Amino acid sequence: MEFKNHFSSYSSEYRRYRPDYPAELYAFIFTQVSRFECAWDAATGNGQVALALARKFKQVYANDASMKQLENAARNGNIEYFVSRVEYTPLPDGSIDLVSIAQALHWFDHEEFYREVRRVSEQNAVIAAWAYGLLSIDPDTDRIIRRFNDEIVAPFWPQERAYVDRKYETIPFPFKKIVTPQFFILRDWSLHELLGYISTWSGVRRYMMQTVSDPLHEINDELAAVWGNPETKKHVTWPIYLLMGKVHDS
Repeated sequence: MEFKNHFSSYSSEYRRYRPDYPAELYAFIFTQVSRFECAWDAATGNGQVALALARKFKQVYANDASMKQLENAARNGNIEYFVSRVEYTPLPDGSIDLVSIAQALHWFDHEEFYREVRRVSEQNAVIAAWAYGLLSIDPDTDRIIRRFNDEIVAPFWPQERAYVDRKYETIPFPFKKIVTPQFFILRDWSLHELLGYISTWSGVRRYMMQTVSDPLHEINDELAAVWGNPETKKHVTWPIYLLMGKVHDS
């Protein structure tokens, strides 16, 4: 399966504008882990999850197929970054207590990745994968962003994105699931921050590459009209779709 490199060319923007995850999410995940020796953050991107795991685990391994992403990743003494596909890693057999995958599982070759997860995981290891859905701000702003997503950018979304649109309910996950609560990402953003985030969507980037134009021009004026003062901070909410399971109980 070919590596789908949707984010390397704008890794610094990705790190700047992509929201991080709530402490409550990590706290719940940690309640399901029995040992805190080694964690693997698969497709770590900008390293934000690896950094959170490093506060709990003795050692964190974090890989990405993109060197550019890793060049912009958060640093910590007990995080070891390496370039590789998630389906084939140099991690030792039976060494990992937690495998985390944030906003990336939908891009993987699932059969090959899960084979690798089983190989590297110790007996009681946990796998946690999550993604977040379309944001919500207020009815007027939501209407514009939903139209932008569903009509303007829709033809340019990679097909794997459909797993996120379906709330990770149809994505292959051959593990005995752990029941999880609902979590949300909450932020207060200016209009500039909102537009910066939307500009990192893989569908937006593909639109720009294929048409040599910026689709945000089609909604800038509309958003400005409903936002008011562009420096005003508004509440932004994303739902998180979390899947968890015991690796060797499946």
